[in-house]
Amino acid sequence: MKFSFGLVSSLLLSGAPIAYAAAWSFEDATVSIASKGAGVGGASKDKLSATTPLAKTVSLGATDSLKLDLTTVDGKTAKRPHQAFLTLTDPTSGLEESFVLSVKDSGKGKVSLVGITSNCTGTINNSQTQKDLPHQFLTASKPIPASIVIGAFGSSTPYKHKVFDLTVTRGANVPLAIPEAPLRYAPEAEIHHIFREDPKSPPKIITIVFAAAVAAALPILLGLWATLGANVSHLSKALGAAPVSHALFYGSIIAMEGVFFLYYTSWNLFQTLPAAGLVGVVAFLSGSRALSEVQERRLAGLR
Repeated sequence: MKFSFGLVSSLLLSGAPIAYAAAWSFEDATVSIASKGAGVGGASKDKLSATTPLAKTVSLGATDSLKLDLTTVDGKTAKRPHQAFLTLTDPTSGLEESFVLSVKDSGKGKVSLVGITSNCTGTINNSQTQKDLPHQFLTASKPIPASIVIGAFGSSTPYKHKVFDLTVTRGANVPLAIPEAPLRYAPEAEIHHIFREDPKSPPKIITIVFAAAVAAALPILLGLWATLGANVSHLSKALGAAPVSHALFYGSIIAMEGVFFLYYTSWNLFQTLPAAGLVGVVAFLSGSRALSEVQERRLAGLR
């Protein structure tokens, strides 16, 4: 029995390192604010905790410089991670801006922010003035949470926690350029199309005048037919030889005039074209037969 308890205890102790999962963190971290012209040792310095954010708010003026020093650790071992950032997050919009920490192989890392010039040293060298920072940080009415982000390849758990709050004071003589809101594609208001009104017929007085002119010309047309030798006495012979052809031909002429009248008064083009096409086919077929009958009488010497 004693042997069994000893064996179980040995197994538990040997498995403890396997169950332990390493995690990234930092040690010996300090944040210092130095005003321009303060000299060596004139900066205010506060220690940072990896588990508890700094109680007071850190203020960065237009001529101040902020310096963050720390040592990154993987579990209990000081080590250089693949990525380490100081991330500022706008409390209103959620916008984030990250500054790369310059970390040595020993885990010693640092990053500096200057009120007039913000500089991030490390794998990326970037220098920008306050006006180049997102305007949300310069116009924020609430303190800006500052977080440290540490991560690397492998099984170690990455680290990301808020370490302090930051207020950025913009210089009074530095103009603030707020960009216009970006174009957003969204549904527009419903469009109601206004179509042009259908064309209307001329005034009735004009129609009456032209209709009277056409009616007055009919007697003149009949007189010219008589002068040219039109023989009305052959009407019975023509209708007797081809009654259907002559009736359809003259009827199609009258029908075509009716189609034109309807188009002039009420029909549109889509109503007129089918009717005109049908009447035109009837006129062509019946007219061919009627003209053949007239040609036969002419060849017989009856005309």
